[in-house]
Amino acid sequence: MKLALGPLLYYWPRQRVMDFYAEMIEAPVDVVYLGEAVCSRRHEMRLDDYLEAATMLADAGKEVALSTLPLIESESDLKAVRRLMDAAKDDPRLTVEANEMGAVRQLAQRGQRFVAGPTLNVFNGHTLKILVDCGATRWVMPPEVGRSALTGMAKAMPAGIETEVFAHGRLPLAYSARCFTARRYRLQKDCCEFRCIQFPDGLPVKTREGEPFLTLNGIQTQSAKLYHLERELPELAALGVDLIRLSPQSEGMAELIRAYRALLDGLPAAMPGGDYCNGFWYDRPGLDWVSGTTP
Repeated sequence: MKLALGPLLYYWPRQRVMDFYAEMIEAPVDVVYLGEAVCSRRHEMRLDDYLEAATMLADAGKEVALSTLPLIESESDLKAVRRLMDAAKDDPRLTVEANEMGAVRQLAQRGQRFVAGPTLNVFNGHTLKILVDCGATRWVMPPEVGRSALTGMAKAMPAGIETEVFAHGRLPLAYSARCFTARRYRLQKDCCEFRCIQFPDGLPVKTREGEPFLTLNGIQTQSAKLYHLERELPELAALGVDLIRLSPQSEGMAELIRAYRALLDGLPAAMPGGDYCNGFWYDRPGLDWVSGTTP
């Protein structure tokens, strides 16, 4: 299996993002997704910045995909997606991850091959066949899909399509046209003061009893716990999964990638500790942690 680094979901200062991807040149990751995949108001990184990082990573032998927004809400958003597609078309080393059906339509009309992102919500083989006919060469399974659904879909999987599974990180659970981080500070979305840049791993939310519940990341709602499929790697391989996705986090990402790389290569690895969950994989509530080989 290949190792993929998903798009950065948080709002970091530009130099921090560039330093992060410079560090990824040496990391044993095969595929890197770049681009703003949460909120169109985030402008620390411009397209030229992402293309600079993409060139740097592609020169180092990484496969690079440019990710589109999950919500296209205006003509300016659409223009930004078109510019991203143009950039990918101009460099054969780059591809596009489509995270919204409007982007799929644009790519199909252009005849560009693409990755069907997790927010396209593919839950059956029929939908996957439509995307393949539009030009998809890989699909990223929605994180809430578990092994039983993937096993069932394997029978209807179109030939040649690659499967990627979200394997580590805070689960991206929902998106909204409203910004919850702005609302936390009693601000309107259009006047958010870019408050999410203050939270490099999102804004944690607890229940009234003080238990970790969710993570707010602008218009995105994430899990509080880290989804973690370390123990399930042999099962994923047996199911024909081609890639696993690790979601960027602010600390220890290079060490985490090296640990997963070692496990994929059949070597021992010391995985960092964390507040983990894996319930979705076992068709359980997502925040559950199922231990042992048989749930």
